[in-house]
Amino acid sequence: MSGAASRSGPTRRRFSLGRLVFDNPVYALTLKGRRPKELAASPEDPWPGDPKIADALFQGRYRFAGEEVHRHNLPPWDGEERSDAWMAELHGFAWLRHFTASGGEAAKRQARALVASWLSLYAQWDALAWRPDVLGQRLIAWFANADLLLDGADATFRAGVLRSMARQSRHLARSARSAGDGAPRLIAVSGLIHAGICLPGGGRLARGLRLLEQELAQQILADGGHVARSPAMQMKILRDLVQLRGALLSSSNDVPTSLQNAIDRMAPLLRFFRHGDGRLALFHGSSENAEAEIDLTLTRADAKGKPPASAPYTGFERAAAKRALLIVDVGAPPMAETGVMPHAAPLALEFSVGRERILVNCGSPANPASAMARALRQTAAHATAVLADTDAVEMRRGGASAASAVGVSCERNEADGSVWLDARHDGYWREFGLAHRRRLFLDASGDDLRGEDTFSGTGRRPVPFHIRFHLHPDVDASLVQNGASVLLKLASGAGYRFRASGGAVRLEESIYFGSGAMRRTEQIVISGTTAPQGETRVKWALGKAPAS
Repeated sequence: MSGAASRSGPTRRRFSLGRLVFDNPVYALTLKGRRPKELAASPEDPWPGDPKIADALFQGRYRFAGEEVHRHNLPPWDGEERSDAWMAELHGFAWLRHFTASGGEAAKRQARALVASWLSLYAQWDALAWRPDVLGQRLIAWFANADLLLDGADATFRAGVLRSMARQSRHLARSARSAGDGAPRLIAVSGLIHAGICLPGGGRLARGLRLLEQELAQQILADGGHVARSPAMQMKILRDLVQLRGALLSSSNDVPTSLQNAIDRMAPLLRFFRHGDGRLALFHGSSENAEAEIDLTLTRADAKGKPPASAPYTGFERAAAKRALLIVDVGAPPMAETGVMPHAAPLALEFSVGRERILVNCGSPANPASAMARALRQTAAHATAVLADTDAVEMRRGGASAASAVGVSCERNEADGSVWLDARHDGYWREFGLAHRRRLFLDASGDDLRGEDTFSGTGRRPVPFHIRFHLHPDVDASLVQNGASVLLKLASGAGYRFRASGGAVRLEESIYFGSGAMRRTEQIVISGTTAPQGETRVKWALGKAPAS
């Protein structure tokens, strides 16, 4: 049974090559070897499961990648093909932690029945189920939940699981390097290291640690950000590295300096991306994530560094004043090969006050390959400027972007608690001969955010522009003063006023995927047309409204 769906580009070529090499009886023979009688170690899973999710799994309700599939009294893999993202989560088995959290004999029986049914269908190589990152995640999950699977299990099942662990580990040792760039390769390498820790012999630990050193050098930037430039991916990678460090420590292996340094640098950047509500900003495929989950990640990381004001290598600026927080994307959009689908959002911003978000990006649904996710990667789904309804970054089929062709720069100044940012990008230069410059000012009181968006260059024809400010769904907006300004009322009752000059202001419908599910909201749009020569300047301000 093959888990592969139709694919295009480099991914499809890798799967085709995989079939040629791996999907034949001769290769299966090379995976044979001595079956371990027991595990050399069984590292604990540092991330708690949820008994409520275990109950849903008992009932045959499998929710992955934002999609719930019902398979009552039937194994989830023996049915209709789903998206690759859904299938990858299913075959990754991280959900075993929910059965461990539930506890009891019933949880053990159900978990073992699911693993047994998987073994009956996927004992041999499969394009998706044995994909290096999926396989790496599965081995980590099986090792971390070994007590659930193996303690008290009958001899036949136990032998089958141990044999499969060994076979999968042998394949992973050969294929980890071929995993997709970015996060997929890190999880494959982590799985290989776990195999080296938990299975006796094979030299996998040393090989995995060498690959880890290379990947950390390539993927973790000098300021602690991950190359994907995604807050959610920042958290995922940090959690994976924290779990890997714990596995090494629990088995009395040395923790590489590069691994510890990566954790120490990544944790402050995760704090950098948190709004006052404790959740994440929505850039490059991120969702908010639960506050408690982020807190636990930072606690387990045990890195005390404070969030920096600037992340120049990752390409973000953060301005905090009293209870106000402004986060701005001032970097080139990431390539798809970094582990996320890139968003065409240069100079996009988010703004919050206390625990209330005001200006946001639209976010992204759980399935990154869905039509909605592709739509929300467009520039118009972000709090930034759009020319002629055209993306500021070319988005190619298959998820790649021409990010290397986009230049983004930013200067920062501070004085007496106030912050000035002066950023620009040339994503529209090739088509329109125009650069977008965005100057921002946040007053030390946090009550006054001002901006100026300028379009300038060699353009000889007028171009329509829309400067979009998507609002959080909890913000009520109304046009006042004959459309000259917008009054914003927060859930707390606080009021803010948005004013602009240089374009027509209106309210339009919008959507918000902060929690993965769609919520309807509104956006403020400033519209106009660029001048055929010279500069076109639009000024706007968001200030706290006086109490009525």
